[in-house]
Order: sequence, then structure tokens, then C-alpha cells
Amino acid sequence: MTNQGFSDFRAYIELLRPPLAPMDIAMPAASALLAVYAVEGTLPPLIPFVIAVLGSYCAITSSYVYNDCCDIEVDKVGMPCRPLPSAKLNKRQAQSWSIFLFLVALSAALYLNPESFVALVAATILASIYSAWAKRNTPFSWIFVGLSYGLVPLGVWLAMEPAGILKAGAGIHPASLILAAMICITDWGFTNCDASRDVEGDRREGIPTTPATFGIAVTAKMVALFWLAGIALSIALGLASGLGWFYFIAAIVSGGWLLSQNQDFVRHPTAKRGEQFFYQSANYRAWLFAALIIDVLLRAILLQALPQLGWL
Repeated sequence: MTNQGFSDFRAYIELLRPPLAPMDIAMPAASALLAVYAVEGTLPPLIPFVIAVLGSYCAITSSYVYNDCCDIEVDKVGMPCRPLPSAKLNKRQAQSWSIFLFLVALSAALYLNPESFVALVAATILASIYSAWAKRNTPFSWIFVGLSYGLVPLGVWLAMEPAGILKAGAGIHPASLILAAMICITDWGFTNCDASRDVEGDRREGIPTTPATFGIAVTAKMVALFWLAGIALSIALGLASGLGWFYFIAAIVSGGWLLSQNQDFVRHPTAKRGEQFFYQSANYRAWLFAALIIDVLLRAILLQALPQLGWL
């Protein structure tokens, strides 16, 4: 590979936002495991599980790339080192990359369950509205991106356990709706932290995000409400899906830590602290879903092992 080819490859990977990868992989993996465990008390078959996680990751990152295509001028101010404002890649290359990722996600959804395909299309439409229109026309554009992101775990859940609408299945499980609501609401907080770090560029370009319109101080307090609701939903999720002590301890400890960080953001409402809290929020999600994965694996293994030992 030539130096230019390697540079282009790195730029394509950078568009996927690698620092967010632990969150973006752990969330669909946890959703797929939890769906089968909550409904059947077992683990999902490997191939559908891998396809669901890969498709979900491609769907999420496709929206990242498309958003960057829409934000080139803003990023020239706030994040000039990103691949598009720094001209490491041009807009057409990035658009092609976004379409490719979406087609991978589309193929995965069609293969697994047409209900997942519907969820993917709805999520993509909402994310596109956010990036192309809402972000430039309303301070409440985050509503669209939260609804879009909330559909991701629901789509993964349906891939593993169909709702019985377009494919035979056990029906909608309450935990799937709690999970979707949790991701939607916490993403409202997550997105507004992201907007807080971009406030200078947004104001210069006339983009009316919540931080640019109402200030970072007001935004930090609003974000605290979203995360408080999301953490409460994380506990409800464990109760609705029959998770164990490992998950609950992780949810309470990590949730308490995140709220303390949010409180610090409220006390220090700056773009720099917003950026720091943005990545802390991503890490919280990754830790929470990693704990969920571990809990499900431990409980599924124990449920299989105890009868063999004559304990059940």
C-alpha cells in the first residue's frame, strides 16, 4: 500500500469515530444477547449474532459519516483536523463510504428480519433529517437523533426475537421498549454534550443548536435530567429482563459516577468540559453494556450448568 493509500485508509477509519467504537459495538452486542436471554433464557446462535452486531455498527457509523458530510464548514472551525475539513478525503468519497456502510446494514437487516429492516429505514430517515435539516433549523434537533439511535437496539432485538408482525415471533417484550427508551433519552444528553463542544463553530455558521441558542449552562442542566432518566431506565431494564446482581451493581456504580461528572459539567459549563463529558458518557455506555453482556453470559452458563450438576 502506498503512503497515499495508507493515508486514505486511515481517513476512512477516522470517519467511523474510533473513540466511540466500544460503545457502538457493545450496545448492539448487549441488545442481541439480552433479547434471546430475556425471551428464551439462552444465548443466540453465533452467526445471526455476529451479523446483527456488524449490521448495527455499520448503520451507526454510516450516520456518523453522513453527518460529517453535512458539517464540513462547521468542522473547519471547531474540528479542522477531521478528514473532510482537512481535505484528507473529499465529500464524494465520504458519501460513497456512508452509502456502502448503509448497504451492509441494509443487507444484514433484510437477512435477519424484515422488522429490523423497517427499524433501520426509520432510523436512517430520522438521522438524515437531523443532519441535513433539523440541525440548521431548530435548537431541538437532538430529538431526531435520539429517536433514531433508540431504534438501533430495538432493531437488533427484533433481529434476534421477532415481534410477530412481519416474521413469526413471540411478540414485543417490555424490556425491548425500555431499552429503546433508555438509548433514546440518554442520546439526547449525549448529543447535547457533543453540541456543547462545537458551540463556537455552530454560532459562527448560524446553526441554532441548544448550546448555541440557550447557552452551555442551560444545556448542562437539561443533560442532567436526561441522564437521570436514562439511569433510572437502566435499572428498570434489569428488572424487566431478569438480569442479576452483577449488572445491577455496575448500573448503580457507573450511573452514580456519570451523574457526578454531569454535576461537574453543571458547575463548569464550558465547551472543553462538554467535550470531556461527551467521551465520559460514551465510556459509561460501553461499561454498562459490557456489564450487561457479562451478566447475561454468566447467568446463561449457570442455567445450563446447574441442572447437569443436579442443583436444579
